[in-house]
Amino acid sequence: MGVRGELFSTKVSLQNRTYFFNVKENRLGDLYLNIVESKNRDEGGFERQSVILFADDLQSFLQGFDEALRVLEKAQREKRRGKKTEVSPGRQGRPTRPPSPKAQRRDERRPRGEGPKRPGSTGPRSEKKRDGSPPRKKKVVVRKS
Repeated sequence: MGVRGELFSTKVSLQNRTYFFNVKENRLGDLYLNIVESKNRDEGGFERQSVILFADDLQSFLQGFDEALRVLEKAQREKRRGKKTEVSPGRQGRPTRPPSPKAQRRDERRPRGEGPKRPGSTGPRSEKKRDGSPPRKKKVVVRKS
């Protein structure tokens, strides 16, 4: 076994990006694929992004990837022919499910990401306690040597 559980590694260099495909094994013996994208930053240095796919999930990932590739290739062929293609977000060829009634009610109540998530919640850095009492003063302990 190689460095940090590495079983296989290959590199694909493009104009301004480099991709690394690493097959690794963790301490529990689980195999996974680590895909790393590295690109030069204008300020110097590199920007890295990583995706980890476990062997058990790889077939599902490849099905979605293959589906996306087919749509991309179809759009590219039609673009070459001069046709304009509209590719809808989501899964191509499959109807998207409407939001559940519960999700619709939630969206009607408040815009996403705004306001407290549950009644009485004031957020993680609240100055007041939930019961409305003022915050406790912290004890400061000074030790003399």
